[in-house]
Amino acid sequence: MRTRETGIAFAVLSMTMVQLGLAASVGLFDRVGPEGAAWLRLACAGMIVLVLFRPRPSSFDRNSFLAAVGLGVATAGVTLLFMAAAARLPLGTASALEFLGPLSVAVLRSRGRLVWPALAFVGVLLLTQPWHGSVDGAGVLCALGAAACWAAYIVLTQHVGSAVTGLQGMGVSLPVAAVVATAVAGPATIPVMTWQLVAIGFGLALLLPVIPFSLEYLALRRLDAGVFGTLMSLEPALALLIGWLLLSQSPGLLQAFGIACVIAAGIGAERAVRPQLDQAHISVS
Repeated sequence: MRTRETGIAFAVLSMTMVQLGLAASVGLFDRVGPEGAAWLRLACAGMIVLVLFRPRPSSFDRNSFLAAVGLGVATAGVTLLFMAAAARLPLGTASALEFLGPLSVAVLRSRGRLVWPALAFVGVLLLTQPWHGSVDGAGVLCALGAAACWAAYIVLTQHVGSAVTGLQGMGVSLPVAAVVATAVAGPATIPVMTWQLVAIGFGLALLLPVIPFSLEYLALRRLDAGVFGTLMSLEPALALLIGWLLLSQSPGLLQAFGIACVIAAGIGAERAVRPQLDQAHISVS
């Protein structure tokens, strides 16, 4: 029981640090822009994990190495696109839209139960309120792009985690993400860098992604995927809370209900997956 409680604590701490790191990154938008803030975090994180984890070529075969590279591309995509979304949308709204990525993975694994996608669709409508015509279309598209990248991130993380021991996969994926982000945002951001921004970047990189990703790995060693996925469904609520406390972003009643719909859809989809996984395990055994 203590192991399970520790895993839950690691997962909640990881999600909290992710949202704190995102909120702190918003403060850099005026200085380096959203893409520059994403690049700064990823570049510093890539250097940190190269030093800490020192990936060894012997830890990979061809397929696992390519999967780790793909994971790095997905990590860069979700980071860059979400930062662009957070610059245009409230943090809670952007996080709820981004969460459609893992929700889609859970729905597909639940073999097409339509109630959860329908509930998520209602949540998205309430969040974006297209009937008012005031939603930032670019922000919504960036958040949905981040959702697609997060779905790819989940699939590739599971593949790399099962094929590579320890945190070696992260030692490849984050440097690759740093290279991709440099190609996209580096040319516009590097000329305006200062030593102060570099120091801030290393601090933010520890806050997100280095420590949270490590905590997620430790949590997954103590929790089954169903419990972990259900906990992750609460992340939009944490985003809403931190956006309200730190960024003074207060959602309307309909938007808050929309976030609740997305969270409920995520929890429902994850719970629908679990019995099928258990049955598959029994069949294989």
